[in-house]
Amino acid sequence: MKKLDFTTTIVVDQTPKEAFEAINNVRGWWSGEIEGLTGKVGDEFTYRYKDLHYSKQRLAELIPGKRVVWQVIESSINFVQDKNEWMDTKIIFDIAVKDDKTQIRFTHEGLIPQQECFEACSNAWTGYITDSLRNFISASRTKDQDFKAVFLVDQTPQEAFDAINNVRGWWSENIEGSTDKPGSEFKYHYEDVHRCEIRIIVLIPARKVVWLVMDNYFKFVEDQSEWKNTMIIFDIAKKDGQTEVRFTHQGLVPQFECYNVCNDAWTYFVRTSLRSLIATGKGGPTRKDEKETRSLSV
Repeated sequence: MKKLDFTTTIVVDQTPKEAFEAINNVRGWWSGEIEGLTGKVGDEFTYRYKDLHYSKQRLAELIPGKRVVWQVIESSINFVQDKNEWMDTKIIFDIAVKDDKTQIRFTHEGLIPQQECFEACSNAWTGYITDSLRNFISASRTKDQDFKAVFLVDQTPQEAFDAINNVRGWWSENIEGSTDKPGSEFKYHYEDVHRCEIRIIVLIPARKVVWLVMDNYFKFVEDQSEWKNTMIIFDIAKKDGQTEVRFTHQGLVPQFECYNVCNDAWTYFVRTSLRSLIATGKGGPTRKDEKETRSLSV
């Protein structure tokens, strides 16, 4: 019979990258009594609650924006007969995009109902994950920090939707791959300055488009994770007889080194180029292999 490992799931508005970073800040949501390092594979840290529970974890797997795995290498639970019930178990955080939100699935692999500690430990984990971790992730950033651009056009929501999916028509003619099917992926590059890989995760005709940035490289920044696992969202709606397009790059925040350049670039490509493509049928994308003169390309 399959073991019934304890598991619970939460959904947050923040990006996979932000969820990943919050999970690794273990002192921020589990306990201030954590001792040791919690940031890279091979790091070890201890948790202690009074004289009732002690455990030592080793970071076994870290996939930015996707997965965190701890291996319990020492444990002593003093309120049960078998004090080693946590030994050699794994604590797993699986992170994934769900619509335009982020889902974190927590599993304590090896924590099963047959164990004496199960009720107390599952109740504790439920509180730490569904309340403490969820609140910690949500407090890591306010939505108001995300880059946004909004404009109105006279065309229909469907016409706006179709233009958004014609990415070569308003962002760059150097796009490689399909840009109008759910689950498809495409690549963008600008000279040797910027390249990224994007997956289309939501397509709702005349209403919504969501992209997930799978990989990214900037030549001009130190932190190469700045765009990775962020989401690019287009919300389309009728407003007073016109169509409103609301663009959000969720996770592109002022703290990023790339922010000023990306702010200027998205402002042009969204408010000028995309708007023109919707309104007139002609946008202003980066032309194929052209040497861009304005310092706007993202």
